[in-house]
Parts: sequence; C-alpha cells; structure tokens
Amino acid sequence: MDEYKNPFAPGAGTPPPALVGRTEILNNVQLALHRVKAGKPAKSLLLVGLRGVGKTVLLNKIEEIAIEDGYKTTLLEAPENKSLPSLLVPVLRQHLLSLDRGEKVNEQVKKALRVLKSFVNAIKLKHKDVEIQLDIDPELGTADSGDIETDLPQLLLAVAQAAYSRKISIALIIDEMQYINEVELSALIMAVHKINQKQLPFILIGAGLPQLVGLTGKSKSYAERLFDFPNVGPLTKEDAKIALQNPAKQEGVEFEDKALNDIIDITQGYPYFLQEWGYHTWNLATSSPISKKIVHDVEPIVTKKLDENFFRVRFDRLTPREKEYLRATAELGAGQHRSGDIAELMGIRVQSAAPLRSGLIHKGMIYSPSHGDTAFTVPLFEEYMKRVMPKWKSKIKNGS
Repeated sequence: MDEYKNPFAPGAGTPPPALVGRTEILNNVQLALHRVKAGKPAKSLLLVGLRGVGKTVLLNKIEEIAIEDGYKTTLLEAPENKSLPSLLVPVLRQHLLSLDRGEKVNEQVKKALRVLKSFVNAIKLKHKDVEIQLDIDPELGTADSGDIETDLPQLLLAVAQAAYSRKISIALIIDEMQYINEVELSALIMAVHKINQKQLPFILIGAGLPQLVGLTGKSKSYAERLFDFPNVGPLTKEDAKIALQNPAKQEGVEFEDKALNDIIDITQGYPYFLQEWGYHTWNLATSSPISKKIVHDVEPIVTKKLDENFFRVRFDRLTPREKEYLRATAELGAGQHRSGDIAELMGIRVQSAAPLRSGLIHKGMIYSPSHGDTAFTVPLFEEYMKRVMPKWKSKIKNGS
C-alpha cells in the first residue's frame, strides 16, 4: 500500500480523516453559540471524557464553527503548574486591543482595558507568572482586591460588556480544565454566572477528564445548572466502521468486515486507537481489501507503538508507589473498583492509600466515577500496566 496516501492520522489533537459520532455534541454547541450571539440565555458547555476520545479535536472543530459564526475566539490548554490568570491575561489584552481599534472611541472598551490593568496590578503579587504592558491608568476599585474570586468575575464581565458594545461575541475555549485549581475554577464559574445573568455575548466551552464534573460541583453548587456536560465516549460499532472504512475508500482501499470487527473489538471503539490501527494496518497491507490476517500480523507493531508513546508518556511521570497503586488497580481488571480493594491488594490500609489516590487523580491518571470507586482515565491502561509490570504480585497472593 502507498504509505504517502495513508489517510489515518494518529496524534494528539490531530483531526481524523472522518469526524464521526459527534454530530449531537456539535449541533448543541452550534445552537448555544447562536443563542449567545443573539442575546438569548444558553448554557456554557464542558466536554468530559477519557484520554484518546477526541476532546481536543472537538474543541478545534468548535473553534472553527465559532469563527465562522463571527466570534472572537481563544483556544487555551490549562497546564498542571500554571495559573489561570497567566493564561487569560495575554489573550484578554489581545481581544480588548482589537476591540479598541474601531473608528470611534468606545468607553466600554477603554474601561475594560483599565480593569485589566487593575487586575494585573493586584494579582501579580500572588502570581509571578502574570505580567503585561498596558499604557493606561487602572480602574480603581474594580478587579483590584487581589482576591481572584472577586476580581476575575469583574474582569470578564468588563470584557463581555466591551464586546457587547462593539457587537462582537467572544468564545473562551479551554482544554484540560481539570488542571485548574479549585479557587481559580470557582472564580471562572462565578464569572460565567454573572455574564449569563446579563445575557452578554460571552461563552465558555471547555473540556477535561471525567473528574471535571465533580470539580465544578465542588467549586460551586450551581455549576450543574450553569453548564451542560456532554460526555465524549468511544464510538459505536457503526461509527467506528465508518471512521475506518470511509477514509480508506476515498483512496480506493477497503477493509474486510472481519478485519473491521477485530479492530473495533481490540480498540473498544476509542478514536485514537482506531487511528493507530488504521494507520499501521494500511502500511502493512499489500493489497485491498485489508484482511483479518493483516490485523493479526500488525498487533505487535501497534502494541509496541502505543506502549512506547501513548502509554509510556503517562507512566514515566509516576513515582514507584504510584505505579504500584495503578498495577494493583489493573490486577482487578477493566472498569471501576473500590478503593478498599486496591489498598487490600497492595497490603496497606485505605488511609495510607488515600494520598496516592489523590496524587494520581491530580495527575489525571485515575478518577472517581462514584464515591469510593476508582477507574483509569486512559482507556486500556490496565492491559499496559500488566505488560510493563508483568512480575508484580499482590501482598495477598504472596501471603504477606
């Protein structure tokens, strides 16, 4: 097969050749964008799902839709060790300066710039990574208390009012939102709440791991009424077949039905894994249709590729004890497990395991589907843990 014509695109946030199974989510986002732009009430949206389901791909697509609808957009990724103000301040400055370039002087835009200056002057004492240059006096008494839960809502409200005065809509799009700390997340939720109450043209669209739902609820009890939380999961069998078959057909190649069924069974319909399998089966095949035998022959290649990249980049961030915790979780199999059962396999008390569990949740390796339960945020990670730590044995099995 001609590798130059390989249509499959495994990669972080790389758009697949066929974006399938996400029509309902995209339609709901488009409806929310239209309503916000028209000054009608609409919920912001926070997409939640495991690693490898295509959340980042969807956010990129959503940004395209928003731009086509006339929005000014900002697409950010929240890293683990960076403050939310340091992410927002540069882009808010950029938006406000672009709004300030109109033919007529606009007092709302000028005010928003002064509020931004106030915010930076107050917040940079706590966050050394926040710094901008604005040749303007601050707006005294607004967003200058140094308390982010007071100041950030005032700042974003001023930005939204400035956008309204210029008949412009703003979409703030944030990926990996589970890494925003609790106080800053609370401030962001409060800001969205205030803006919604005034029906201003500003919408937040975010994405994160499943724990994001609980984090928002913990920050503000009204979050569930403020946001919709579309679940981004694996593709159905029918959609997974389309994701593989249609791009191949456009290049004059097909998959045998048995080959498709085997790939879907192995990948469980997770989009990233489908792309890896499509990519490598294409490169190994010598003719069309791609057969079940090719799927079998390519399995060691794909497994090695995933182990060395997709899985290992997460595994290498862990301490030895954290690896032990995840290996015990993997021993219990796929799905969610009681935290007490994991601790028992490790031969330690639940109280001793709690800091390990909390650290792994913070690192985005596991989440709690329900109280006291634990599950991996990375699909098929239990199989990887058994491969990478094959000689591990629980304390129970050792009889110690």
